[in-house]
Amino acid sequence: RDMEASDQERGSQQLDLEAITRKISLLDKWREIFSFHRLGTSNTAPQDPDGSRVFADESEDGACAPQPRGQGHLPSGHLCCVPKASIISSRSAGSPISRAMAAKLRQSLFANTGHIFSRDWRRACFSFHDPFSDLAFALEAGKGGARSIQMAVQGSILKYLLFARKGIDCNLPSLCAVSRQEQGRALAAALAGILWAAGAAQKATICLVTEDAYVTSTPHCSGDDFTEQLQLFELLEQEATERFIYDHLQCFKGEGSHGVILFLYSLIFSRTFERLQKDLDTSTPHLLRPHAGGFLCRQAVLNMILTGRASPNVFNGCQKGESQETLHGVLTRSDVGYLQWGRHASEGDRLPQVGSMLKTPRFPIWLCSINGNYSILFSTNRQLLSDWKMERLFDLHFLSGQPSQKKPVLLTVDTHSHHWERDPHEDEHRPGRHFSPVEMAIRTKWREATINWNGTVPFF
Repeated sequence: RDMEASDQERGSQQLDLEAITRKISLLDKWREIFSFHRLGTSNTAPQDPDGSRVFADESEDGACAPQPRGQGHLPSGHLCCVPKASIISSRSAGSPISRAMAAKLRQSLFANTGHIFSRDWRRACFSFHDPFSDLAFALEAGKGGARSIQMAVQGSILKYLLFARKGIDCNLPSLCAVSRQEQGRALAAALAGILWAAGAAQKATICLVTEDAYVTSTPHCSGDDFTEQLQLFELLEQEATERFIYDHLQCFKGEGSHGVILFLYSLIFSRTFERLQKDLDTSTPHLLRPHAGGFLCRQAVLNMILTGRASPNVFNGCQKGESQETLHGVLTRSDVGYLQWGRHASEGDRLPQVGSMLKTPRFPIWLCSINGNYSILFSTNRQLLSDWKMERLFDLHFLSGQPSQKKPVLLTVDTHSHHWERDPHEDEHRPGRHFSPVEMAIRTKWREATINWNGTVPFF
C-alpha cells in the first residue's frame, strides 16, 4: 500500500508539472501576441549591430522611451519601455500639471480661463494619407483653427523628407514612396525640431494625457477632460526629444488623441511663459482669436512654429506702431518660409508686407496664407534659393490640404517672361481679378512671374 501511495504521489506531481508546463506555454503564446501588438515590456534599449539605439518601432519588444532622471527630466542616455497609447499611465515619470500652470496656459491662449477648445480642435491630429500613394508625404488637414498648425507642421515634414534623409533622391517620386514607418519618423523629426527651436535649443517640453486628473475645474476655470490630466516631460537633447515623440506617436496622430492641441501645449511650455511674454507685443496679448464660434491661430503661433519665436508680425526686425509702441517682427531667417495674399488687398486693406526672413527661407518650402486658407508651396531643388540662376525658370508643387486634392499640382514659374507675351486684357492694377490667388501669392515673392499650371485648372 505504501508503494501504491508513493506511485500515486509521483503521478500527481508529474501531472502538476505538466499543468505548470502548459500554463507556461500558454503564457509564452500570450507574450508573443502582446509583443506583436507592441504591448510588451522590456528593460533594455534595443540596439543596432553597431551599438547605436534604434527607434521602438524597429525593436522586438515594443515601444521604448527615455528613462527619467529626476521628476519630469528625460535625458537621452537611458531608455525604458512604455505602452503606445493616446492616454499613458499616470505612473509615468512626468510632472503633473498644476492649477496655476493650467490657468496660465488658458490665459496665454484665450486671454481668460473660461474658454475651452471647440470640437474641430479636439478632433484634430497629425494623421497622414495612405503610404505609397500620391499624397503619402502629406497630412490629412482638418478644418477650423487647427488646420493652420497642421499645414505649418507639414512644411517641416517636407523639409525632413526632401532634405534630411540620406541616400534618398530629392524628387516627387521619393515623396510618394514614403512608407508608414517613414511617415512616423518624419512626424517625430518635424515636431521635435519645432519644439527644440521653441525651447531655444536648450530643452523641449512635451505634454501627454494620462489616466488621472491632477486639477479640478472651478467656476473660473472650465474643465475639458484632458488638460487636467496632463503630465509634462522635459527633454534635454533634440535627439532624445525626437525619440520620445516617436515612441509616443499615437498620442499625436491617433484618432481622439487631441494631437494638435497637445502639440500646441508642448510648444507653449517649450517656449516658456517668460519667453512668450517677451516675444509678444501690444498688438497680440494672447495666441488665439475668436472666429465664427471657434478660435483661429494668430500669426504669433505660426511664427513660433516657423522660427521658434512667437513674433506677432511678419516683417523683419522691430518697427514702431501708430502710437510709437514697439512691434516685434521676425529676427532670423526661417527654415520654412511664409507667403500671404488676400483678395481684400485689392480693396485697399492691404496685408502686412512679409519680410525677407520669411519670404526667403533656408529651404524652398513655404507655408501660404491665401485668402485666410493655409496651403504649402515647395520645390524639390535645394539650390533654388541659393543660386539666382535657378530662379529664372523652375517648378513648384502646390499642396492645398483640401480633401478634394488627390495629388500635388505642378506649377512652372517663369520669372523672366516679357511684358509683350502677356495677355493684353490683363490689368496689373487689379490684383486677383484675372489670376488665381495661388499665382498672386507666388508673385509676392517673384513679382513679375508668370505661372504655367501644366494642364491643371487653376484654383480660384
